[in-house]
Amino acid sequence: MFARLTGTLAQPLNEALTHSGFRRSQTIAYRPACDGCSACVSVRIVVDAFDSSRNLKRIDRRNRDLVRTIVPPEATREQFALLRTYLDARHSGGGMSDMGLFDYVAMVEETPVSTHIVEYRQPDGSERGRLIACALTDELRDGLSMVYSFFHPGEDARSLGTYMILDHIHATRAGGLPHVYLGYWVRGSKKMAYKSRFKPMEALTREGWELLEPDQN
Repeated sequence: MFARLTGTLAQPLNEALTHSGFRRSQTIAYRPACDGCSACVSVRIVVDAFDSSRNLKRIDRRNRDLVRTIVPPEATREQFALLRTYLDARHSGGGMSDMGLFDYVAMVEETPVSTHIVEYRQPDGSERGRLIACALTDELRDGLSMVYSFFHPGEDARSLGTYMILDHIHATRAGGLPHVYLGYWVRGSKKMAYKSRFKPMEALTREGWELLEPDQN
C-alpha cells in the first residue's frame, strides 16, 4: 500500500500513517499488504519505560567519545562515501547495492516532512573528526522515526547500529516524547532480532499498539 506525501498536509499525514504502521521513503509512505501473510510488524520502543541491559550500557560507554551532530537533510559526498562502504560490506547484491550519488541525494533531500540527519564523528585530531555513522530521522509529535541508518563496517566493536538506536532513545527521552519508531520487525528473522533487545516494545496489531510479551521477542 502506498500514499503520496505532498503539500501542506504532508507532515500530519506522515504522522498519521506512521502511527498506522507505514514507513516513509522520500515522498512516499508505504506498508506491506501481502495476501495471506502478516509477518512484517511495525514496532516502536516505549521510551519512558526503557531500561538498558548491562550489555546495552556497555555499548553506550564504548561510544562516549563520539560527537553527535544534528544536520539538515542535505546530502554530502562524505555521507555518500560512508554509505557506499556500508552497502558494499553489508548489503552487496541487496536492493540498494547499486545506489549512486544522485539516488542518495533523492533519499535524503526529497522530503516534504520534518526530518534531519544525525552524524556521529570520531575525534581524530582533525577539525570535524571522522564520520563513522549516520541516521536519517523523521521528527514526529510523539517521538522519532528512524528512516535509515548506516555506519562504517570496520567498527564492529562499537556496535554502531545498536548505539544509534540507544542514542535516539536518549534524545527522545530528553525531548519528553514517548516513542522511537524502528520500522518493521519479523518474528524469527535473524537480521531483525536486534530490534527486540529494546524493551519494552510495542507492536501494531489489529487492536492497535500492544506490548510485545517477552516470549514474543
